[in-house]
Amino acid sequence: MYNSKDIKALQEATKEILQNKDFNDVNTLREILRFHEHRYYVLNEPLVSDGEYDRIYKRLEKFEKDNPGSITIDSPTQRVGASLNTEFKTVNHLVPMLSLENSYNPDDLVAWDERLKSLFGGAKVEYSVEPKFDGASLSLLYENDLLERGVTRGNGVAGDDVTLNIRQVGSIPLSADFKKYGIEKIEIRGEVLMNKNSFKEFNEALISEGTPPLANPRNAAAGSLRMKDPSAVRKRKLEAIFYHASFIESTAENKPSLIPSTHSRILELLNQLGFKTPVKEIKVFSTIQQVIAYCLEFETLRDKLSYEIDGMVIKVNQIELQQQAGSTSHHPRWAMAFKFKARQATSKLTNIEYQVGRTGAVTPVAKIEPVHIGGVTVSSVSLFNENIIAEKDIRVGDTVIVERAGDVIPYIVKPLTELRTGKEKKIVFPTQCPVCNTDLVKPEGEAVWRCENINCEAQVVERISHFVSKDAMDIKSLGEANVRKFFSMGIIKDIPSIYNIDFARLSNLEGFGQKSIDNLKSAIENSKKQPLHRLIFGLGIRYVGETTAKALAKSVDSIYELEQLSTEQLSTIKDIGIKVSESIYDFFRNTENTKTVKDLDEFGVNVSGEQKEETKGRLTGNTFLFTGTLPTLKRNEAEQLAEKNGGKILSAVSANLTYLVAGESAGSKLEKAKKIKSVQIINEDEFLNLINS
Repeated sequence: MYNSKDIKALQEATKEILQNKDFNDVNTLREILRFHEHRYYVLNEPLVSDGEYDRIYKRLEKFEKDNPGSITIDSPTQRVGASLNTEFKTVNHLVPMLSLENSYNPDDLVAWDERLKSLFGGAKVEYSVEPKFDGASLSLLYENDLLERGVTRGNGVAGDDVTLNIRQVGSIPLSADFKKYGIEKIEIRGEVLMNKNSFKEFNEALISEGTPPLANPRNAAAGSLRMKDPSAVRKRKLEAIFYHASFIESTAENKPSLIPSTHSRILELLNQLGFKTPVKEIKVFSTIQQVIAYCLEFETLRDKLSYEIDGMVIKVNQIELQQQAGSTSHHPRWAMAFKFKARQATSKLTNIEYQVGRTGAVTPVAKIEPVHIGGVTVSSVSLFNENIIAEKDIRVGDTVIVERAGDVIPYIVKPLTELRTGKEKKIVFPTQCPVCNTDLVKPEGEAVWRCENINCEAQVVERISHFVSKDAMDIKSLGEANVRKFFSMGIIKDIPSIYNIDFARLSNLEGFGQKSIDNLKSAIENSKKQPLHRLIFGLGIRYVGETTAKALAKSVDSIYELEQLSTEQLSTIKDIGIKVSESIYDFFRNTENTKTVKDLDEFGVNVSGEQKEETKGRLTGNTFLFTGTLPTLKRNEAEQLAEKNGGKILSAVSANLTYLVAGESAGSKLEKAKKIKSVQIINEDEFLNLINS
């Protein structure tokens, strides 16, 4: 539909519109929106972020509102959506799936509230407020209590029939007792989602198989709905959350009182019938000021949710008033989306720098033109390793889509290859350390290049900074900036030297008065009393995070015991697999590392363990790993039950595993366990029998 020349011209026009506040070429605005709708709805390859598209749409909408004579029948504001993907059967919705009018600040909501009050002639309005889930839109039709079909949003009037695929989503009931409430036919709207944990696990599985990871949970959900193999959909652990009943047809004998008269009560009814709805998050308010306060409060909580959300949806709660308000061709007048700060934006990659970490890992960092995402300005983005650069074909000079997701760490989703001019430069990874010029090596089976010079200045400084950090020894007043300053002046040279600082020298430094020096002395002295798991974490052993450090600290009487354990013995400790045990073993084979531990001990740093009395029970001597969704137990409940009865929990499949307890959608761990003869694969019932027999 668009050739490469058209794409470049349209993207340049897009950039001009976004930068020019006075741009009012209405025909160009329309053509730009049609182009980006095609990229988004048909190709699933957007070239702008949602927020950037919305800004252009708002520009056109305002122009047409101010100049009603300019509106054309084919304007993007006069239709619901775009054309359809032709790979699936097209099905009409009973009621069009309209878009929502978006607001980006409280003033928009106040103005909307005033319009509604005027429209309703002073009638009392209730507002329901719920999260705007960031997934793939779906419409379900139920007749005579049975699921008849599932359809994607499509162009809003008709969508793709994906019934076979959505039947694989466990949170979608195949039947529901609607007749109990006098409902014969109902069309329900919702979002298909992949929660953050499932998305992380799925991407880890892809990476372990050598497959590039997916960009974000929304793309994972949308792509799943269009997969040709329904069984593959089931493996993605999708969920569906429903937020609206668009059509209800009553039976002849229906009693009107059985069907709720408010939106919030309808969601409660759906929840009672087995549908996942936002009943815990939904709130009903009588004033727009209360609505605004809840929206702003929820934005601060978004990263704590198990799902990605991109805003809140405010709806007139009374169904009768919704019907009175009606809809435009684009959106219902009775609903408004309050959008949170954008998480994606486009920018230009201008340069690559290389950073050396505390383990010698050399990380490429993309320097981009500063761009505002999610409330912060981003100018540097980690590219992780050479393989990521190659897989995504990222080049210096590329225009890239940058995302700042729930973990707050920005990353490059992809380069926009259609916008290349030929001047972009391929990225050539260095062969020598950018700090000490030592030849880099890539260990077999790893994707990261490393500097193996443990005296490399960058590594030493990073190791010290990690050791004093909040989650390690928590030595306040000795942050990264002071570590670098002290190291460059020779005041500290390694981790043990922190406990032998010449404080007299500090009095001559700017910003170090007597109070600052006393605070630093106190912080260093207090760090000696930290529990062992903080010391283990602070030592910076590869693959040893806080959880693993705690498990190690509970398994020994002192840190010196770790020096004596074999990889096999280490692997029997909770949360420690083969790769981690080998890393711990190698760490304590290094004489400089064991000298560091001894020096810290001599300076009075606590090296004693945190052992707890081992529980004895029917499962004593056996190790367990749980995978997939169990019929009745949550994973943490099953693990606690195993430990309560003397079992130990492992974090990965290995020859040290006695039982793999597999539930639905067990995935790669089950396949790996099948290849190890000593591992017994059992289900939840068999696991419970081990305890109760």
